[in-house]
Amino acid sequence: MEFYLNNKYLSIIALSFLCLTGCKNEEKTTEEPIKTVAEYDMYQPSEMANFMNAMYAYNLQIKKEILAGKTPATLPLDLMTLHSAEMTKENGRTPAWNSFVNVFIESQKTVIDTLSNIELKERYNAAINNCLGCHKTECTGPIPKIKKLLIQ
Repeated sequence: MEFYLNNKYLSIIALSFLCLTGCKNEEKTTEEPIKTVAEYDMYQPSEMANFMNAMYAYNLQIKKEILAGKTPATLPLDLMTLHSAEMTKENGRTPAWNSFVNVFIESQKTVIDTLSNIELKERYNAAINNCLGCHKTECTGPIPKIKKLLIQ
């Protein structure tokens, strides 16, 4: 009889447990996905960024001319723009930048100097190395791109 009573209580406990856990009335709610409109902040390059891109294109053209055996004779860009162009918001004209810019302008002018005794390839690489020197301290992003301008 004792075995029967123990099993009876166990049966009642197990049955009530199953009823409590198995008979839940859960309302299934479906949540509508929230529709969001993506806002894109279009990159607007600064005057300085545009000028640097123009300088890159100019130096790439000069590199091709030098490799073809031609001597560049003109500097189509106004390098004084470096002193007045609006900078990118995160960057500004630091003392280091100011010291580099004048050296860079002079090195770019020596590339087109037809009276120089220094080999054209050497003058050109010096100008590009000035770019790299400044970009190592001021704006490091374009360094790999600038390195491609060097004549090996």
